[in-house]
Amino acid sequence: MHTKKIQSLAERYFDEMVQVRRHLHRHPEVSYQEFETTEYIIERLRELDIEIDRPLETGCVGVLKGDQASDRVIALRADIDALAIQEVGEHKQEFISQNEGVAHCCGHDSHTANLLGTAHILNELKGEIDGTVLLIFQPAEEKLPGGGRLLCETGYLQEKGVDVIYGLHSSPFLKPGQIGIKKGPLMARPDEFNIEIIGKGGHAASPHETVDPVVLAAQAVTSIQTIASRNIDPSEPVVITIGKISGGTAHNIIPEKVEMIGTIRTFSQKTAQFISQRIEKIVKGITESADANYTFKFDPGYPAVDNTDWATDIVIESASEIIGKDQVKILEKPIMAGEDFAFYQQEFPGVFFFLGSGGDSVGAVHPWHHPRYNVDEECFKTGAALMASLVFQPLPSNGE
Repeated sequence: MHTKKIQSLAERYFDEMVQVRRHLHRHPEVSYQEFETTEYIIERLRELDIEIDRPLETGCVGVLKGDQASDRVIALRADIDALAIQEVGEHKQEFISQNEGVAHCCGHDSHTANLLGTAHILNELKGEIDGTVLLIFQPAEEKLPGGGRLLCETGYLQEKGVDVIYGLHSSPFLKPGQIGIKKGPLMARPDEFNIEIIGKGGHAASPHETVDPVVLAAQAVTSIQTIASRNIDPSEPVVITIGKISGGTAHNIIPEKVEMIGTIRTFSQKTAQFISQRIEKIVKGITESADANYTFKFDPGYPAVDNTDWATDIVIESASEIIGKDQVKILEKPIMAGEDFAFYQQEFPGVFFFLGSGGDSVGAVHPWHHPRYNVDEECFKTGAALMASLVFQPLPSNGE
């Protein structure tokens, strides 16, 4: 592997990656609306004379063909969408979001900048690349049904004959120069549900003449929390969270209905379905006992991210050469956040890993989706070099 050369190129293009990231940070766009972001990425790829495909309305794929012709196809993925969140933070004032209520508070701007830096490195080494590299700039990771799913459903990647796909996510829990990775399950299924409890409204001073949906909702929230503790094997990771409750308009009015939305996090479709059925049974029982009504909707989310063993070994080996074995952190447990990278892994061998981006000096200490989320841009020196190095690693001849 061309370790020293790749590291040198990552250093050379570091300033370029910082400029790209800060431009994207100033001009964020939410899922399925990344039109200006897409055009910006295309401009950068055209400067490198990289072929561009547009399988979806937003996002794009850069097709970099190596001079060593073969059927080998390596895919590298970055997500490009931002969150509907109002950004704050003194460490980002120089490049803070200019779009009201939209911000890159999950690091996708850094993922995109990192992959464009990787494109620069690989373009310099094109004469030594065996086969084709697909640089996937994917839209809509943050919102169902997910850009990863939509891209897989086009058949584009299947037609290209992808052998393996790699992706990364910035992590404030690791420092620049570190990565976090594990074989097998890495991230959970993020399924969603909506509940509506329909009672009978009236005056707050006459609760006996009403069917109070607020009280029923409170009972439901408490009872739903017993599913994880009493219906699921304690050794199986499960999270059930009610994220929002809304209902009522005034101090002295019992409302007609209350709405609740929440998420189920598991590593098994079977378990997720079981939990959704238990939630509906609980809501049904509580509402029927009070002569109320309900509606329930379950929205299946992304599958669990499940890293391919042999491909994970490739990342660990490459990272050990780039940053040193002691900086490769093997994670003991998966995390309960979700990622639509999982859809690629349903189709191809693949690995997702965490790129250390935490740093006190730039305030990169807040978790994902926090309005002060930031990355230490020093992470690009590791991220771009590692992604580029993966292109040169041999693949197993038997695909296992």
